[in-house]
Amino acid sequence: MQGEKTLILIALILAPLEHNSMNAIFTIINIFGLVTMGFSGLMVTCLLTSAIVDDGVAAVFLRATLIALLSGALMFLPTLHIPKKVTRQTGFLLVAITWSITPVFCTLPLMLYLTELSFVDAYFETVSSLTTTGATTLSGLDQLPMSINLWRHELQWIGGMGIIILAVAILPILGIGGMQLYKAESPGMVKESDLPPRIAQTAKALWLVYAGITLLCVLSLRLAGMNWFDAICHAFSAMSLGGFSTHDNSIGYFDSLSIEMVLTLFQLLAAINFASHFVALRKRSFKPYIHDREARTFLVLVLGSCLMTASVLWQAGTYPDYLTALRHATFNLVTIATTSGYASQDFNQWPIFVPMWMLFLCCISASSGSTGGGIRMIRTIILMKQARLELFKFIHPFAVKSMKIGDTVVKDKIVTSVTGFIFLYFISTVILVFMLLFSGMDFISAFSAIIACFNNTGPGLNQVGPASNYESLSDIQTGICTFAMLLGRVQIFSIVILFVPEFWKK
Repeated sequence: MQGEKTLILIALILAPLEHNSMNAIFTIINIFGLVTMGFSGLMVTCLLTSAIVDDGVAAVFLRATLIALLSGALMFLPTLHIPKKVTRQTGFLLVAITWSITPVFCTLPLMLYLTELSFVDAYFETVSSLTTTGATTLSGLDQLPMSINLWRHELQWIGGMGIIILAVAILPILGIGGMQLYKAESPGMVKESDLPPRIAQTAKALWLVYAGITLLCVLSLRLAGMNWFDAICHAFSAMSLGGFSTHDNSIGYFDSLSIEMVLTLFQLLAAINFASHFVALRKRSFKPYIHDREARTFLVLVLGSCLMTASVLWQAGTYPDYLTALRHATFNLVTIATTSGYASQDFNQWPIFVPMWMLFLCCISASSGSTGGGIRMIRTIILMKQARLELFKFIHPFAVKSMKIGDTVVKDKIVTSVTGFIFLYFISTVILVFMLLFSGMDFISAFSAIIACFNNTGPGLNQVGPASNYESLSDIQTGICTFAMLLGRVQIFSIVILFVPEFWKK
């Protein structure tokens, strides 16, 4: 029944399509059905975990797995042999539908186990997981069954590299091209040099790098003092830059410098373009990082900010000495700047300059092709260079000068795309903040909640600060923050474009 309702909903959404509308509908239903069955497979790992540790949730995961599997099969099997083609238009639709409807099925384990949890809060939780935001409406994480905690972290790890990228790796088996999906998922600057030529090979290569670094993170956290379960969960959330924890006090629960150092290192790695990791591993050289202008700028900005904010905290008397201030400033600033969202201290109590600077960094720091959110560093670099170029043209109005990043000339259409994205980013932020203000939230809470959700960071300030969570928000406020997470995760275009009338025309 759930699958039939979803099928009808998708068909109604896609009904306005005029050009090859039936093929588009069947293509999207088929791929979405496959994705849903894939998530039922993920539930099996939690089902087995629950059975092994006997945490009393095995029956819940069995029911959730069967519902998701049958729903996916009802969409996938009837459309299996129908000719399919992923056009650019269909790609954008598939991205929007997959990111917005997949969390509905992912709520099943939470709804079936936490019966007092409303659908709005459960949907918020799973959207937060898949978009790697890390905001939560749940409390008592230390007492949650192991399998439920694992489910939350598994969703973050899968969301880290993107649901669609995962699907692209297996689409060739079905005879469906994947390039349109990749472009829809990652509009703007995408590094292609030195990557495998076919999109499926690229997706598989990036996933192998992602999985390999995650395994290294698990082992490092275990050596740093975490038990195996905590190490696996925190490696999942660190590499996805999701920031979920198995404890209400987040990383503050461990109070361990070695754990903080390990997580800081792997969060920095996760915020760098995974294409650079792939090329560096393949060439067995650090030169790809040195030549990556985006990575260099990111590291200089973030590490320089750690030194600056540590000085502010020390001078303000927040911590007794500079080294203690540096420890806490480094971990908490890196986790927010990379859009991960862990916390070891209640930075809501720090001098206001520091947490506001941290929130600013989460807007711009993460690299394209990383698991982070926000504007991305490459767009920031392009925008700054464009501003510099405009000033040059004021002084030399007849000069002809192209924008370059390193030795690469940036085409005008990329600059135009970045400018359009930045405008949509800021106007969307303003509108969403005003919506929360209209709902009755105070300014600092509203502003920080939207910045944190839109950039897929997690904790904000005041009402949604690191010492609390999003549980106190009304259903309307939760819905606004949920939409902000989805909008930020698909980089705005894939959702906003659906509201452009020309998109639906032949």
